[in-house]
Amino acid sequence: MTLSELAATAFATLLVAFGPVETAAVFGGLTAGVHRHERLRLAWQSVSIAGVVLLAFAFFGLGVLNTLRVSVDAFRVAGGVLLLVQATQMILAHPGGLAALTLGERRQAMEPGEIAVFPLAFPLIAGPPTLTAVVLLMGRTNHDLAAATVVIGCILVGLAITYIAMLSTELLARLLKVTGANVVARLSGMILAALAVQFIFDGLKGARLFAS
Repeated sequence: MTLSELAATAFATLLVAFGPVETAAVFGGLTAGVHRHERLRLAWQSVSIAGVVLLAFAFFGLGVLNTLRVSVDAFRVAGGVLLLVQATQMILAHPGGLAALTLGERRQAMEPGEIAVFPLAFPLIAGPPTLTAVVLLMGRTNHDLAAATVVIGCILVGLAITYIAMLSTELLARLLKVTGANVVARLSGMILAALAVQFIFDGLKGARLFAS
């Protein structure tokens, strides 16, 4: 895979996994009535914390798998299945998918206190789909510095887009409304489903389960 192909795959996978529109919608609901200055602080802090978590997974995720004696191919299949579940929920217009908050988590999030770490940074931004995608993409770099740099760059770009979307909550709500947001989610879900299946294929091929 060339660097341009890796960049395209990484950007598409991470952008869909981040789900900037969905994240912005939840952010708007959690910060309704909050002054704009405080919103800016919460958005920046949550994206920064999520970035640290994602970069930690990018640099050390494969090492943890090796320590646990889990092969990259096995993680590709497991991660592909996880992303496929997320894609299915997006296509069916289930908000948030695997990164959605439970009723208990929503009640806790609405209580007074700091929400930048929970639920904004995790699980909304650095949720299971995003963390899985980061490790899978780093597994494709084969320890090549240039390829790893491309993936890290795509992570940072995805975080930047998510941050901009969080600051543009009101504008996105006016432009897309519910129907538009669902259309974006379904289209993104189709892209993520195709990428997830490709990860599964790559894992099965690498594991040589069907080799003669």
